[in-house]
Amino acid sequence: MTQTGIPSDTNSPRQAPGEAASRSASAKAAPHAAGHSGGKDILKQPLSVWAVAFACVVSFMGIGLVDPILPAIASSLKASAAQTELLFTTYLLITGAAMFFTSWLSTRIGTKKTLLIGLAVIVVFAALAGASGSVWQIIGFRAGWGLGNALFISTALAAIVGAASGGASQAIILYEAALGLGMALGPLVGGLLGNISWRGPFFGTATLMAVGFIAIMTMLRKGSETKPTPTKLTAPFRGLARPGLGVMASAALFYNMGFFVLLAYTPFALADLGLDAAIPLGLIFTGWGVCLAISSVWLAPALTNRMRRTTVLMVVIPLLALDLLLVALLVTSIVAIIVLVILGGIFLGVLNTVLTECSMEATDLPRPVASSAYSGVRFIGGAIAPPVAAALGNAFGAAVPFFFGTAVLVIATLIVIVGRRALRRADGAVEDVEDEAEAIGIGDAA
Repeated sequence: MTQTGIPSDTNSPRQAPGEAASRSASAKAAPHAAGHSGGKDILKQPLSVWAVAFACVVSFMGIGLVDPILPAIASSLKASAAQTELLFTTYLLITGAAMFFTSWLSTRIGTKKTLLIGLAVIVVFAALAGASGSVWQIIGFRAGWGLGNALFISTALAAIVGAASGGASQAIILYEAALGLGMALGPLVGGLLGNISWRGPFFGTATLMAVGFIAIMTMLRKGSETKPTPTKLTAPFRGLARPGLGVMASAALFYNMGFFVLLAYTPFALADLGLDAAIPLGLIFTGWGVCLAISSVWLAPALTNRMRRTTVLMVVIPLLALDLLLVALLVTSIVAIIVLVILGGIFLGVLNTVLTECSMEATDLPRPVASSAYSGVRFIGGAIAPPVAAALGNAFGAAVPFFFGTAVLVIATLIVIVGRRALRRADGAVEDVEDEAEAIGIGDAA
């Protein structure tokens, strides 16, 4: 048990003695080398990992799926921009709130059952959203969709980290690659199906999630997961009291607000300039998602292999803030917005990966607990941004939401700077006691 009474991660794989000695030596030589490589080894994964990753892609498609059809929904259902933005808010708010309790459930009924329940809930509510007759019905069904999303996403991250070969860093890259691919495909599918009807993307998601359900049902076989240690209902909340996880969750709260200003409000900024068709919007955000996926898998590892994770955050978050600031200043130019949105995908891909790595490595908490706590706070930040951005845009003009996004990213940077000392473990500067003792024993024996 740890100091706060939360059990440590007893499911983490043990290292061989030689690996422990090597890790100890490398940490002393270069404490910032907490990075990894995103090379071909990441593709050598068990079939069960690929099944979960596929479902992750489809799940994350659900976030960007509605982006190209926001103007169409607003027009067809006679809804305001603020009402339409609630499609993001209810989804993300319920997702974030429910994530605090997913570790309690998953450690009692098991990873596979939790994943399947989450997918089944998404299938039902995505289909209901497609059959809706008013914007308020869609808002309500998106809330139910968010509940299923919480059960699935938080558990999927812990499942991939636990089952993937190559360690936690490789697993997180795979998870963030699924996020990026989902973000890339979501707007494209949303644009193509939304060009037929705004209902199409919802029914499309329900169908793809049903495929994901079958994939996990058949590929994540019994015995492929270790028996979880039940956690207390309060474990994620108590986990946030840990300085490392608390700092990361706080930074992610404001970071995700900036993320969703870019994702959720940009379609309305472009619509004000006459670009409101589903397919062009879908293609723009597909380019954004492709950049996000590529930088998650290749650029993020390249950076963290050369500098501390916290250094990467302190460099790249301000670059994203500058990107949003330029959008605000050039908000009357369609070309400028498109270029800056796609460029923003590069920064977002790096930050998604590094923030997730830091949160999972900042403490010795069990993976499901750390994932639930961090993801819960992060999604709540995403829930806050869309209605705030819409309200600011309606009251003060299209530039102001992006100024708001810039400000919250500056706050996120300051949180990392001020709390950097609490993130020494995430930077690889704190050695695991058992590994260090093992390495010392090997040295003595030699």
